[in-house]
Parts: sequence; C-alpha cells; structure tokens
Amino acid sequence: MIRMRARLLALHVLVVMMLVVLAVRLWQVQVVRGREFVTRATETRTRAVIVPAVRGQILDSHGRPLVRNRTALVVSVDRTRLTRMPDGGLSVLRKLSAVLGRPVKDLQQRITPCGPGVSKPCWTGSPYQPVPLDEKVDTREALQILERQEEFPGVTAEIHSVRQYPGGRAGAQMLGYLQPVTEAELEKREGLKASFSGVDLAGRDGLEYVYDDALRGKSGLRRVQVDRMGKALGVEEQITPIPGDHLVTSIDSRVQGVVEKALARAMKSAPGADGGAGVVLDARTGRVVALASAPGYDPAIWAGGISTRGYQWLLSDKSGNPLVSRAINGQFAPGSTFKISSVSAMLRSGYPLNGTYDCPGSYMVGDRAFNNFHGIGLGSMNLHTALVKSCDTIFYRAAYEQYLKDGGRNPKKDTKEVFANTARAFGFGSPTGVDLPGESSGRIPDRAWKKDLWNRTNAVTCERSRKGYPEVKDRARADFLKRLALENCTEGFLLRPGDSANFAIGQGDVLVTPMQLARAYMALVSDGKLRSPRIGWAQVRPDGTVVKTIPVPVVGKLPISDKERLYIKNALSDVPSDGTAAGAFAGFPMNKIRIGGKTGTAEVWGKKDTSWFASFAPTNNPQYVVVVMVSQGGMGAETAAPAVREIYEGIYGIKRPPAVPGGKLTTRLPRFSPDGTVAGG
Repeated sequence: MIRMRARLLALHVLVVMMLVVLAVRLWQVQVVRGREFVTRATETRTRAVIVPAVRGQILDSHGRPLVRNRTALVVSVDRTRLTRMPDGGLSVLRKLSAVLGRPVKDLQQRITPCGPGVSKPCWTGSPYQPVPLDEKVDTREALQILERQEEFPGVTAEIHSVRQYPGGRAGAQMLGYLQPVTEAELEKREGLKASFSGVDLAGRDGLEYVYDDALRGKSGLRRVQVDRMGKALGVEEQITPIPGDHLVTSIDSRVQGVVEKALARAMKSAPGADGGAGVVLDARTGRVVALASAPGYDPAIWAGGISTRGYQWLLSDKSGNPLVSRAINGQFAPGSTFKISSVSAMLRSGYPLNGTYDCPGSYMVGDRAFNNFHGIGLGSMNLHTALVKSCDTIFYRAAYEQYLKDGGRNPKKDTKEVFANTARAFGFGSPTGVDLPGESSGRIPDRAWKKDLWNRTNAVTCERSRKGYPEVKDRARADFLKRLALENCTEGFLLRPGDSANFAIGQGDVLVTPMQLARAYMALVSDGKLRSPRIGWAQVRPDGTVVKTIPVPVVGKLPISDKERLYIKNALSDVPSDGTAAGAFAGFPMNKIRIGGKTGTAEVWGKKDTSWFASFAPTNNPQYVVVVMVSQGGMGAETAAPAVREIYEGIYGIKRPPAVPGGKLTTRLPRFSPDGTVAGG
C-alpha cells in the first residue's frame, strides 16, 4: 500500500512538473517570443512579388521608335513547384517540349539557377517568380497549355511586354540590349537592387544601359497569400507599377538607314575589309544624328535569353566581333585626316599662316628618308594647298624640327611637345564622353607614353631579342622582328625621330576612334568649342510630359584663333572639288551643296590600309559632320570618300527622296498627345 502511494505521488509530481514545463513554454512562446512567431507565421502566409514596370521606348528625333515594346504570349514555369514533384517536373517538361518544339534539355537548362560552371542560358531570378521559357509562342500553343492545366501544373501562358527593334540591325551596338540581372550588378547598383523583381531585365550595353534607371520605371508590388504548400490563395495588397520614361534621342532613323547602307556598300566594295564605322553629328549642337558600326547583328538575338554559342559568336573573330562598336571602341591610325591637328601645331609653333613651304618628294628625318605619297614632289605651296593636296613632307619637316627643339634623343627638362599637346587639345587621346558605355580613349604617343610602354614591356622585348621569333615561318620577317626587339630592349624608352615624323601624318602609334575624329572636325568647322556628343535628347513620360532635356556639355576649346580655324576650314572645303577626294565627288552638285573634308589612308603592318574620310556640309554654314572609316578598305579616296558622298546624297535627296527634307535637322522635340502617341515633330 505504501509502495502504491509512493508511486502515485511520483506520478503526481511528474504530471505537475510537465504542466509547469508546458506552462513555461507556453508563456515563452506567447509572451516572450510571441511577436517573433507571429511574424514568422505571417511570412509563411504571404509572398511579396515585385511587379516590373513597362519599359520606356527609345525614339528618334521625330518620335519614330528605335526600340519599342510589343505584347507577346510568354510561356513561363514555376520552378519551385516543378522541383517538388516526385520526378522533379521531368514529365511536365516533356509534355511542354512537345508543345513548344524545344528539347527537354534546353528547357531544363533555362530553369537551372545560374552559378559557377553553369552555361547560358540559365535563371538568375527569384524562386517565387515564374521562369520565362518561350517568348514566341502562338495562340494555338498557348491554348494547349491553358486548356489542359491538369497536364501542365506550374506552367502558365500570359501576355508580356518584350523588346522589338523596328530598324533590325541598324544601330544595334548603340541601342544595346537587355539581359537578366546578375548578382554582381545587384551589389553594384543599389537602386536596381531595391526594385529588382527577379524577372525584369536590365540594360547591359548601349543606351539601354546608360539610361536604364529612367527607362525601367518604378516596379509595383503584389503581396500574395499562399497556403503552406505555396499555392496562391489571393492578393492581399497591390501597388501598381509606374511605366518607365521614353528616351527621345537625336538620332534620325532615316539618316541612320542611309549610313548603314552606305557603310555596307563600302565594305562590300573593298575586298578584305573587316570592319567599318560611320558617324554623323549635328555640327551646330554636338548631337549624334547617326552612329553605325559594321559588322552588325540583330539585337533580337537577345530575346528570350541568348545561348552560349550565340554569345560566343558575337565576340568571335570569325564573325568580326559584331558586338563591338567600331565607332566608339575601334582605335585606328587616322592617316592624313589628322593633319588638322598637325597644321594647328605648326601654327602654335610659330610657322606663318600665310607662309610658303617646300613639298619635296622625300625628307630626311635623322638618317632615314620619309617619302611623300609615291615619292612625288609638289614644289612650293602654302598651308592651304598642303591640306588640299595632302603633302606629307611639309609635316615631316615641321614635326622633326620641333622634336629637335625639345632636345631630340636627349630631351630637355621642360619639353613643349607641341604636336602631342595640340592633339590632346583637339580631344584626341581621351574619351569624348558620349553617352555610351565602354568608350575607348585612343592614343597620343609622347615621351612619357614611350617610357611607360618600355617599363611595361622591356622584359618581354629583351627576352625576344635573345630568343627571336622561331614561330614566325617567314625568316626575313622573323629577323626583322628580332632586330626590332633588340632596338626596343636597349632604347625603347626614347622617342625616336621617326616617331615624330609619323605622328605628324597620323601614323605610327597614333590611334583615334571615329567618334573622336568627328568631334574634332565638328569643333573646327563650327565655333571652335569641343563638345561631348550626346545621343539622348530628352526623357519623356508616357503621357508626353517632358521630364528633362539632356544638354550637350562644352568640355574644351581648340588651341587656335578663329582666323586660323577658318583658314583650315576653307582649305578643307576645296579637298572634294580640287584635292585628293576630287575623283570620289566628280559630278556631285557642289554648286548646290558644297562639301568639305579630308581623306586619310593609314598604313597598317601586315594588313591593307585603313580608309578614312572626314567631312562637313554645307561648307558656308555646316550642319553635318560625317566621318566614315573602313578597316582594310584601301585608300581614303577609293572607299571611305564614296561612302560619305552616298550619305550626303541620301540626306539631301540627290537622285532619290531626301532622308531630311530641306536638309535641315529638326530643332524641336516631337510632340506627344495626352495618350502618349507622337503627334508630330
């Protein structure tokens, strides 16, 4: 009996202790951590989904769309729901593969989260967002999915907004493209991270990148109630997204089309040509009217995600690297188009503006003869004729004399380096600041650059001077390279006499971009002010309200007087009629539209010459600056100049309808109706 009571007592004590523990735990859960568990419970009931805004359009100067949105049926998959299925959603993907006509492996790849070792296309978005698989489905395919939802759990077909390019390949590098946002971008761009939905895309290049924040708009928010299995039960809260602004540019799509065709024809006319660029600027304002680069590509290739093979093609040498814009990234020796800087350097050095100069067939620079074109002497002439006839030896002599004044191989403490410094004042050697990403700076080689290059490369060149170039099969070429390596090893830090001579005619180590050259000519023929070109003109709300206009900043001034500037401009005005471009412009109605410009033929070791023509029109009051460059295109007068002529014929409507009626560019933004449509220009 006593034993029984002891057992009951122990049982009572145990029950009481359990009740006490339960009470303490209940108090802890409800009082101490009550708020925490309420928050957790709420989180499991709702999912916050950021709703991307409709992206703004990119328009030309008349409101014509360069990039617009189109509605498309997009098939998307709830990846989380598929992965919870016993077979990981494989059976659903197989059925979807049959409807869409795409391999199961491809569909699996597209819903695979991006990460190390994962090839494109892959998914960068949130697990709570549907993964878009196909943006080009037709109504029949969509209905097969929607009408048999029991066979396609987690699969939807909805109308989405996708990018469309009315001009096709025209200006592809300038416009840019959209791609899923990477983790690295989210970390670098705080504004993007705050509004990232997981499915919206970000500008990755061109105008899409530079004006991404304005074009994207402001994302909305939808808070969805879900059960414990993640199935949506209803919408708890919804904030409507704000559409992005339209970007009105200074591009004239009709002029852009003319430039694209002229550049393509120039490339085709020059066997071996491997790249080209065309730039048209408004000489009055510094705005970009057209910007073309060849070879190009169709930006629609990015829609729906690009494959690894497609991306590699865009960057391959075999395809000509079409993703790279030759207009702002391509760096080439400018040849004689660079003489506008060299003439200015002569004037700054004290050479008389109206002096007489001898143009022999060759000129000795140090111990080496530097020849005129074909070694032909042209007698005595002024600087006007030197530009029109493109005499090289006048510039060789002036550059060499200034080199000697600076001390030659034994430079003075304070060298003037007037040719290099004048070139920088013309904007060469640094980016123009155009509103596009990744612009190249070009190269102006001076004594400091030469020494820096030697410091960075002398270990390699000295090694080569000892071992030579056994991989080069041409023995004469290999021996030359070995001697050159020895010379660079021992005195590569010195600016040589020949370097100064080559510099004066835009050869040697001088490199410029087509945009830099166009910007320099624009300053020369307008008001002498150096501007940073702009493509963006204004941001406009979808209802037509102008948010802001985008100014063209003045960033410098040419280092010559207005008198000197006009002298050079007048000399260039005679090149297409009486100078090196006369053949290319034979029969052009100069009495109606007078064109000025300068040919350039730049030699490239192991390749054909780079063909240039830099121009402006009308010469009395320039409105356009047009520059064309064709890599491996031959002489400037043979390839680039005819292309420039074709562009002017298209602009002014010579033997065809004009791209710009009356030849005058619009100075007013396009007008928008209250519903956002363009009312007029």
